[in-house]
Amino acid sequence: MADVRIRLDLAYDGGAYRGWAAQPGLRTVEGVLTEALATLIRRPVKVVVAGRTDAGVHARGQVVHLDLSRAEWEGLSRGRDIAPEEAILRRLGGVLAREDGAVVVHSAAEVPASFDARFSALSRTYTYRIADHPALRDPLRRADTAWHRARLDDALMAAETVGMLGLHDFGSFCRPREMSTTIRELQEFSIARGDDGVIAARLTADAFCHHMVRALIGATIDVGEGRRESGWLMERLGTPSWDAAVRLAPPRGLVLESVDYPPDDQLADRAEQTRAMRPTRGS
Repeated sequence: MADVRIRLDLAYDGGAYRGWAAQPGLRTVEGVLTEALATLIRRPVKVVVAGRTDAGVHARGQVVHLDLSRAEWEGLSRGRDIAPEEAILRRLGGVLAREDGAVVVHSAAEVPASFDARFSALSRTYTYRIADHPALRDPLRRADTAWHRARLDDALMAAETVGMLGLHDFGSFCRPREMSTTIRELQEFSIARGDDGVIAARLTADAFCHHMVRALIGATIDVGEGRRESGWLMERLGTPSWDAAVRLAPPRGLVLESVDYPPDDQLADRAEQTRAMRPTRGS
């Protein structure tokens, strides 16, 4: 068993990669990160991520964990008078410089062995930005803002979020995966037009199943555009079955903002509880 478990907090521009998960022949965030770690540790290093993101989806607050031997961890300092946490940040920053700022590791910390980036998490929070008029299209924000072709009724979109909170089967908003549950607890879902005129959505859940955020946003866009009648999200919630009626919002406007965890003395219990609810693949 490894001597040390390490937590890394990182951010990335998803537009530069084909999603989180490593795939042969494709440039992915996990692939880039594990290559950088292998350069430092001189062996393959497996990472466990809080939530896998699709191609084009960004992260400001992604979390992973990895296991090292005590000698590997302390050896990162190379005999210098710096802590391993600072050493791994500096050295990862040097290797990841070739990504031209698209992946940045913000912090590193030794954590209890019971910490699991995926299963110990209490919640994940995502945001989504939509510019629905040419005057709102800021070229400097084009990487994290979806440009929509027509004006949207943000009041109608906001009204669709009412009643969606709580523990539900979100099967009509989740692309199915074998042996994976679509029951999730949506803790926050808000949509409002900001002072800058851009529509901003914010969603928090214990976890999100495959395509869930983009499906929920896509459904509200359809209502806001007049393609669907008011109350359509609740109607879909009552029929938890994935089909072509729900359109996915573009990945470009979506950002994983943060992942929250319980205190250290509750990590193991939280992970055990989550594994019982979601014993197979999910995010």
